Amino acid sequence: MNTSEVLDLLATKSDPKMKAHHIKNGAQENLFGAKMGDIRAIAKTIKSDHELGMGLWETGNMDAQLLATLIVKPKLIEPSKLEEMVQSVVYTWLADWLNSNVVKQHPDKESLRLLWMEKTHPMLRRSAWSLTGEKVTKDPSSLDLNQLLDRIELEMGNAPEAAQWTMNFCLGEIGIKFPEHRARALAIGEKIGLYKDYPVSKGCTSPYVPIWINEMASRL
Repeated sequence: MNTSEVLDLLATKSDPKMKAHHIKNGAQENLFGAKMGDIRAIAKTIKSDHELGMGLWETGNMDAQLLATLIVKPKLIEPSKLEEMVQSVVYTWLADWLNSNVVKQHPDKESLRLLWMEKTHPMLRRSAWSLTGEKVTKDPSSLDLNQLLDRIELEMGNAPEAAQWTMNFCLGEIGIKFPEHRARALAIGEKIGLYKDYPVSKGCTSPYVPIWINEMASRL
């Protein structure tokens, strides 16, 4: 399949309600509104095709870009190009697919994490804090958690909205997994008050850190 054929296929999967949902939540209008299951099914058919994936990304069509994150080969993307890709995203759903499927699989993700932690661009910071949260859960010995908490306390309240979500996740993970830091993580979450009034569906846990940490810690 080529880029044009994939776009035609994605167009046949258009769902008006899904398109409206994405646009309402911040996506630009260059999208078909294909359901995530349909995009994943197309990716399974294509499997890995880096050239096609990069071509789809360059179209700027969100459905095509979501699909691209599933079929490109992260190791073939130059770090400078990956930074360009992350910066080009305006919708957090797409940003998180790119981060999960490409950035977190990239061989230079640690150097990119350190670089992006010092950037001001909202999506670079969102990605950097997501990578940091991953290190909290998988490689905490490589981090100074006290220093990390200092930074979260200082910066999270005034951080760009896109970055606040992953900073909050990082704070929550520290509080959940490290009892010795739990009291401070709870205090920071209460002090900043981020997501205190966040609407939560029945059966789901609030992202407000004091609620989230206590709920998850009780299950350990």
